[in-house]
Amino acid sequence: MSTEGNRGAPEPGVDDAIRALLLLMPRMVGRAKRIRVPEELQSLALAPRHLSLLSYLLFDGPMTVNELATRLEVAPTTVSLMVGELSRKGILERREDESDRRRRIISITDGKRPSIDGWLARGAHAWRQALGPLAPEERQMFVRTLRAYEAAMTVDEDD
Repeated sequence: MSTEGNRGAPEPGVDDAIRALLLLMPRMVGRAKRIRVPEELQSLALAPRHLSLLSYLLFDGPMTVNELATRLEVAPTTVSLMVGELSRKGILERREDESDRRRRIISITDGKRPSIDGWLARGAHAWRQALGPLAPEERQMFVRTLRAYEAAMTVDEDD
């Protein structure tokens, strides 16, 4: 059932919002799937899990395995395996941290950076356009809502 909003226009009820999202989500997934992987990266068999790792390195710069693990919400051993795999493919490089030689800093290789940037920048730009006009609280609510949706879908997978 709809309720009246501040501007006099009816606000969608939960069922109305679900109907809108049932149309929108497949379109978004379809568009994301159509983003062409750069030719030089196609043979590398990159999986969706690699995209988040590459995105963090691209947009936030080089970081340690532990920092990546925290951001990706996975174990450091998982990140180490991905970094090893992507390093062998020439996508990532490891170097010593100048301030602590025991630590390794992970970064995208200079040779692959332009391709990865061109590939992932469009999505980041689209999110910036969509989220930029929102107030910080609204952005937080949007992210919380997507996390809640993902968690609810995960629960259904476990049944």
